[in-house]
This record gives sequence, C-alpha cells and structure tokens, in this order.
Amino acid sequence: MKYAKNILETIGNTPLVKINKLAEEIPALVLAKYETFNPGNSVKDRMAVQMIDDAEADGSLKPGGTIIEGTSGNTGMGLALAAIVRGYKMVCVISDKQSKEKVDILKAVGSKVIVCPTNVAPEDPRSYYSTSKRLAEETPNSWYVNQYDNPSNAKAHYLSTGPEIWEQTDGKVTHFVVGVGTGGTISGVGKYLKEQNPDIKIWGIDTYGSVFKKYHETGIFDENEIYPYITEGIGEDILPKNVDFSIIDGFTKVTDKDAAIYTQKLAKIEGMFLGNSAGSAMKGLLQLKEHFTKDDVVVVLFHDHGSRYVGKMFNDEWMKERGFVEDEITVASDLIKDHADKPLVTVRTEELVSHAIERMKAYKISQIPVEDTTGFVGALDETDLLRKYLDNKDVANLPIKEVMHKAFPIVQKNTSIEEVSKLIHKENNAVLVDLGDGKYHIITKHDIISAL
Repeated sequence: MKYAKNILETIGNTPLVKINKLAEEIPALVLAKYETFNPGNSVKDRMAVQMIDDAEADGSLKPGGTIIEGTSGNTGMGLALAAIVRGYKMVCVISDKQSKEKVDILKAVGSKVIVCPTNVAPEDPRSYYSTSKRLAEETPNSWYVNQYDNPSNAKAHYLSTGPEIWEQTDGKVTHFVVGVGTGGTISGVGKYLKEQNPDIKIWGIDTYGSVFKKYHETGIFDENEIYPYITEGIGEDILPKNVDFSIIDGFTKVTDKDAAIYTQKLAKIEGMFLGNSAGSAMKGLLQLKEHFTKDDVVVVLFHDHGSRYVGKMFNDEWMKERGFVEDEITVASDLIKDHADKPLVTVRTEELVSHAIERMKAYKISQIPVEDTTGFVGALDETDLLRKYLDNKDVANLPIKEVMHKAFPIVQKNTSIEEVSKLIHKENNAVLVDLGDGKYHIITKHDIISAL
C-alpha cells in the first residue's frame, strides 16, 4: 500500500501547469509551478518544515515548545501543520492588512493569532516584526522562527523546489519568475538553477511601496519608497538576509490594481484559483515579455490558494471600493452612472450666499450650479467663496447673483471623456451633463480623476 505516514510527507512534488490564454502575448512556453497542491495550500509549507527540522537538530526548538513567528499567513499555516504533527504550540503574529480568511484559517488549525498594525515602521514596538520578537523573549521554552533571516528558508527551496523545476523541465528551463517577500524562494531556487546552468535568468516580482527593485539596481535603501500597499505576500520595507540579490537578474514592479485584476483573470480565464501574489506574478510576466523568445521555457511560481482572498480580490464590492474594477468609461454619462439617480443640487440667483454654503455643507459638495427661471445662469465653488469671504466678511448675506461666476458648460450625455476633460481647467471646476427629459447632473474634477 502507498500512503503518507503524516500530512507533512505530502509536501512537495507539485505539478507544472501550462498557462494558455493569459500567456498568448508571451512568445515562450510559460509553465506555472503550482504550489497550492501542498497540504497547507502554499509554497511556505516547504520551508516551514525545513526550519523546524533544523531547529530541532540544533536544539533551538525543544519538546513541548512554543513556535512564534511573524507571518503574512502562509508560513504560519505551514508551521501550524508541522506543530500539530510534532507536538508544539503555535503563535502567529500577523499584520492587519492580511485577509480575514488567513486569520480564520490559522485559528482553525489551532494557532493563537495576534494582529498588529501594518502602517508602522518595522522597529516600532507595535509592528509584527517587533511583536513576534518580544513574545519570543517573554515566552518560556519558545523558538522565534524569523523566516526573513533564517537560512533554512532558502535551503528548503535549494533542496526541493529548485531540483523539482529542473527535473520537470528536463533541464530546459531558461527563466524563473517569482514574487519576492522573505526572499527564500527566489534565492534557494535561483541558486540551484544557476548551479545547473548559469545562463538561466532569475526575475523577481516586486510591488510599489517596497524597496527591492531600487535596491537591486542602485544599492540604495530608499525609505521614500516605503508606503502602505494592498498586495499581500510580496515586497518588504526591510532587507531580509534571505534575499540574495547576487542571484537575481532583475525586478519588475506591479501595481496593487493590476495584481488584483490578474488574480481574478487567472481564475476566470485559466481556471487557476490562486492568491494575490499570483496575480502580481502573472502581470509581471507580461511586463517582462520582451525578455523571452520562442525557444524559452519560463517557469513562474504561484504561491498560494484563492480561498484566502474570497473577501478581497474575489469580492466585487471590495474591488469597486478600491477602484480596481475595469469598467468601460468612454462618455460623459459613464462618469456619473453610480450617482445618476441623485438629484442635482442647485441654488437660485436671489437666494443668499449663506443658503449656498449650507447646501454645500449638507451635501458635502464643493461646487453648485446657479439657476433662475431661464435656466442655468451661474455657478459657485468653495474656493471662490473663500476668496470673496476674505475680501468681505459679510458675503454670506449677499444675494448669490452678486458673487456667482460664469455658468458651468453643458455637454450631452454621449460626449467623449476627452472632450469633457478639456472643459475642466483652473477657471472652471465642473461640467453639467444633459441626461434628457429636463434632467441634468454635474461632473467634477473628482469624477474625472476617479475614472482614470
């Protein structure tokens, strides 16, 4: 009979799967190293067990001990599975930008989960780096994993992932592409593959808000590049020791929006239900397509499973809130379709300026059309009102007709976005769109920018 003695023996030997429609623009054969087939549904299972094996061997991890790690979720899952089999307690320290599903999954396998703020410096005592270190110092018989600097991380991929890719491609792999976070995967796989063939190119996928790409190209750790980002699992605001920049041939950066959109596309077009970093990797591949030829064999590693992102990248409301939905916006009516049902707020020429101010505050708007019995005859905006108030403190008691400026231009609902944009400039902050049947709506600078 063939069976695994425990769940950990099922880790590794994941398949290579051809990417078809999404890779049509790429001249090479593109193969995905599909790591969700690991029992914890991610590539991190490999290094989690390797790190525990090595810690047991050198005495860092003792029987009945507590494993403590700062994680984006996947390493925590791999460690948790190993902790169950080997008889350890598990404490995962995770940042609050990670999906709720990741937190729930870690709890489901018996881990204690502590959530820390994302938008703090690594050295801040509230960060998940600092918190995990502190807990390890305070907890008796504990072991702090530190996947970022733990050499067993890259070792796992040198011993397993790299050899698998070489064997599965019959030594024909020419490029390896992967998202970079702790650096273990790219460094371990890259080292092994380059030892077999020094001509193999190793490409890292980075994200905006991370320091890797610029540091690799210039040697400069630029703190101005560090800012919060949405993409999970890749990029860093530190330089982990596991990132061996000498092995990496180059980086490309992928935006949060593109990463999210391509995560959905992998599921809907390729049937590959994968995590956020897979979307980054897929878009990164397309950005690198000029580096590949028809004779190349490109292997891209996909880290984790889509089930951890159903409340985020696979949730249409979440995508809309962040402007990640690819809506076709070409004409004026498209710009206001989300609020076209709301009435246009206006004021009359004989009303007082104070009435306009009250209306602008109540509806949280910055500009307002002015009308009389003949139609639209003027407009007010907050900048103009502030300037007039500084000149005359009694402006609120004046009739609107005495302070209004030229009326907003009126366009038809099928006017192109380009034509609408030309009408909005320093002297004119909005445009009115004629929706027919006597209905009008306002298009502002904010509407134009939101559509970009």
